[in-house]
Amino acid sequence: MRIIPAIDIIEGKCVRLSKGDYNTKIIYNENPLEVAKEFEAHGIEYLHLVDLDGAKSSKIVNYKILEQIATQTKLKIDFGGGLKADSDLKIAFESGANQITGGSIAVKNREVFEKWIAEYGSDKIILGADANNEKIAVSGWLEESNEDLIPFIQDYQNKGIQYVICTDIAKDGMLQGPSFDLYSKILDQAKGLKLIASGGISTFDELPKLAEIGCEGTIIGKAIYEGRITLKQLENYILSCKS
Repeated sequence: MRIIPAIDIIEGKCVRLSKGDYNTKIIYNENPLEVAKEFEAHGIEYLHLVDLDGAKSSKIVNYKILEQIATQTKLKIDFGGGLKADSDLKIAFESGANQITGGSIAVKNREVFEKWIAEYGSDKIILGADANNEKIAVSGWLEESNEDLIPFIQDYQNKGIQYVICTDIAKDGMLQGPSFDLYSKILDQAKGLKLIASGGISTFDELPKLAEIGCEGTIIGKAIYEGRITLKQLENYILSCKS
């Protein structure tokens, strides 16, 4: 299972929110590049970079930070937040993203999102399926849609999607553990999916459990920043997976 730390950006700074609420913002570091370099120094190869300013303004905003991290580390970056138009995608990939994550766009403008899957390939486009009570949430989680989570994922699997990041919003940033039952249910019904767990990771012991369920990757945010999971633990886990 891939370990994918998260860096969320507001006004160029590394922050974390709880349940996607911008009023709960905590600034952890003024310099995201510094954080990314520290991840890389501990054997981490992947990064989940979220442009929260972009998510709010519906267009890419913090692409300069993406460019900095992409040019000054070897991390493979998946980038999301506010990607709505072809031009946003072009900027993200030109700035060094390996993959992009589309969330709201996949609900609100299926035609465009399906075009991106066809154009860039399913190894480049990740579906962001963020849910509250198994309903898809959009617009930086400020709105709930009428889309049911699992049929939504299955529908996009039929369109070629392989990678899905699923965040249970009720768990996000709460450090109360991930949604094991929800992920098991998704993997049971959406066969062959590369599911990336996100939200609620609070202790190191949860990682082997997510791997056992069949998650392809897991995104870890606040647990790292609050010292619940150390980078040394993650380094040892990555080494053990390789040996």
